[in-house]
Amino acid sequence: MENKVIIVTGASNGIGKEIAKTLSKNNNIVIANYNKSEKEAKELQEELQKEGKKLEIFKADVSKEEECKKMVEYTIKKYKKIDVLINNAGITKNQLITDVTKKDWDEIINTNLYSAFCMSKEVTPNMVHNKKGCIINISSIWGQIGASMEVVYSISKAGMDGLTKSLAKELGPSNIRVNSIAPGIINTKMNSEYTKQELEQIKQEIPLERIGQPTDIARCINWLIDDEYTTGQVLAINGGWSMI
Repeated sequence: MENKVIIVTGASNGIGKEIAKTLSKNNNIVIANYNKSEKEAKELQEELQKEGKKLEIFKADVSKEEECKKMVEYTIKKYKKIDVLINNAGITKNQLITDVTKKDWDEIINTNLYSAFCMSKEVTPNMVHNKKGCIINISSIWGQIGASMEVVYSISKAGMDGLTKSLAKELGPSNIRVNSIAPGIINTKMNSEYTKQELEQIKQEIPLERIGQPTDIARCINWLIDDEYTTGQVLAINGGWSMI
């Protein structure tokens, strides 16, 4: 099987890190994007290089169009193609709507949603030219059902699902598949604010009675990359916590 060239945004921590690691171990060429977490990105690169796997790290603030363009141009110049884009970069802030400032709004929307739009826009010409491609957006359960005190985050993730469905229709004739994965609560740094008691309460609400792991999302990513007939879908990987 031909090795795929894959860009993963926000790949130095959490879900993104596990995705990058899994895809690299499957002998793909992975460009692992990071912005501020250089130490973690270099550690991931060194870990995989010891196993003889191909993982590059690329510093870019994907909330900025010009930096998205540079990363895509670098990848195409070096590898001649981009097979898969995984829009994973994301941040959140727990606050009441009355406390949300314009700065908060801009940071969350630009990092979570605008970055996915920009990266998708930049990879599209190459994928259309090659008549194949796969774009996967990491959205969230909160984009589907909303989260109290995370209104801007919820909006950004709902927007990613809208981007997914629209792009799937637009790019389908070029054999480019676009899907979202909407995780439930996953054991990452982003969810470290939950207390042990809160996590136990959430587990009682989940039919599978456990908190998700980054590997649960990485396995789904693997399947979506190999699949040939799924597009425009929002896959809720949440242990049954929410059934829509």
